Amino acid sequence: MKIRLEHLTKRFKSRDKNGADVVAVNDFTFEIPDGKLIGLLGPSGCGKSTALNLICGLEEPTSGKIFFDDEDVTDQPPEKRGVGMVFQSYALYPHLTVRKNIMFPLGNLKGDQKLTKEEMNKKAEEAAKIVQISELMERKPREMSGGQQQRVAIARALVKQPRVLLLDEPLSNLDARLRIQTREEIRRIQTSTKITTLFVTHDQEEAMSISDLIVVMKDGIVNQIGAPQDVYDEPVNLFVAKFLGTPPINVFDGKIKGGKVYIGEDFITDIRVKEDKEVKVGIRPEGFILSDEGTMKLNVAGIEVMGRDTILVADHDGAENRIRAVVAGDDAKGIRHGDTVKAKIRKGKVFVFDATSGERLGTEA
Repeated sequence: MKIRLEHLTKRFKSRDKNGADVVAVNDFTFEIPDGKLIGLLGPSGCGKSTALNLICGLEEPTSGKIFFDDEDVTDQPPEKRGVGMVFQSYALYPHLTVRKNIMFPLGNLKGDQKLTKEEMNKKAEEAAKIVQISELMERKPREMSGGQQQRVAIARALVKQPRVLLLDEPLSNLDARLRIQTREEIRRIQTSTKITTLFVTHDQEEAMSISDLIVVMKDGIVNQIGAPQDVYDEPVNLFVAKFLGTPPINVFDGKIKGGKVYIGEDFITDIRVKEDKEVKVGIRPEGFILSDEGTMKLNVAGIEVMGRDTILVADHDGAENRIRAVVAGDDAKGIRHGDTVKAKIRKGKVFVFDATSGERLGTEA
């Protein structure tokens, strides 16, 4: 099922009598394709969880419309929308077994939808099988790991066969290794069930690794929508460029002069912008190629050996922070703290932004 959001806006009244309203979601228009996994990505307070709550009906929009396929659900209560929700806290009942936790939503069905105990048990076992916890059905939450509890929460959301699955920061309480395993499980489950899924996270690595599309938000405003690699390769502004990537993009104070971009006196790239002006220059960590013919000089302040690759931590007069350059381990052999090295910049790994607005400028030539 596709979801269509039309000019969706949510304002919260200020607690200060004379304060301005807080706009949590601002004119959000987007069509979520049927059967896809969409990552809502942004820093804390950007409005992504509020957008999720609007879609599921826990919040009412100030203005705008929400459609499931062609059905207007804007004013429908949550229980009528056919939505499965998984929260950051899992919200499992500690005194109930896994089986009874999964069955719990089915016990609230009424009328024609009401199920017998046998039917509820069968549906619970089917949901448990999807998330691969069939052997845990008689355990209680305290007897399970965080990852297993997360699977129970997902099974409980799936048991009603929802039209939409909404996941609000579902991996935040897990350790790093378990987060990787569980996000892979979420992708597997979504692919097998083909349920339209929205996944809210502030972790760009999570969003990029499992999403079909990502929506990057800031201050309630959608900054960019696209396939993860496309957004990474073609950020529309400095905020998006900074938010995606590990290590993060290196940002420099630069200038355009005669159709060429400079950082200090170092030539970086040609650009199709005629006006000479001050700019911000972003270079991805993997955009540096060590070469005696390079035009950019880096003062090495540290070396981080990562196995196949090496990260050179370096200084440059134009950099906002210390630079991190990811280079092949063999290319970094012999480099020491205090050395000055030269680097070429890979095409497609350097971006130029307006120094005031942060919007990306023209096209790097």
